[in-house]
Amino acid sequence: YDIEVPNSHNFALGAGIFVHNSAKQGRDRQFQAILPLRGKILNIEKTDDAKIYKNNEIQSLITALGLGIKGEEFDPGQLRYHHIVIMTDADVDGAHIRTLLLTFFYRYQRALVEQGYIYIACPPLYKVERGRNHYYCYSDREMNNLIRNEFPANANYTIQRFKGLGEMMPTQLWDTTMNPETRTLKRVEIEDAAEADRIFTILMGDRVAPRREFIETYGPKLNLLDLDI
Repeated sequence: YDIEVPNSHNFALGAGIFVHNSAKQGRDRQFQAILPLRGKILNIEKTDDAKIYKNNEIQSLITALGLGIKGEEFDPGQLRYHHIVIMTDADVDGAHIRTLLLTFFYRYQRALVEQGYIYIACPPLYKVERGRNHYYCYSDREMNNLIRNEFPANANYTIQRFKGLGEMMPTQLWDTTMNPETRTLKRVEIEDAAEADRIFTILMGDRVAPRREFIETYGPKLNLLDLDI
């Protein structure tokens, strides 16, 4: 979508055709554009440049953003969108797609990350309804705190778990994830470039042994069900 509004417009990368449909219907066409991604893009950490440039999803992404070829000096004046928002489901597959996109941006055009153009959308996991009121919760912890601290002990309520963004109605996706007045975005930043480079190589590279060692070392220390991500 060709929307040229410097410094104010959004470009959302929506993974999955159902996400694209809801996002396309719910967006504000004056300043938001959507690029649908069908499934997972190439892991460029394991791919040579020739295959990258032949990949349809990556070609569409490069063209839509106005990026040059790898190695060219980054020119902010050529960038067509100044908020590049990764919008994926809040599950394992969504996290994988997000990581593949971050790998692409980090390796292909790191200046986009360094200069603060890359964002991650934060959709809710739950909708809790009690009477005529409803609440969106973005983690298990937030939902449990809401029920424990805000509701009477015998309160009646219903909980809707969003398995994916495509399950949301366009108005829900707008209210929770896309509306600048109510949404939450996380800007992607690099605190330690050398460490970021090392981790991308370990986790996304083609060597299995370092990745297995990393997971065996750090995996048991993480309680993923208890994290607010």
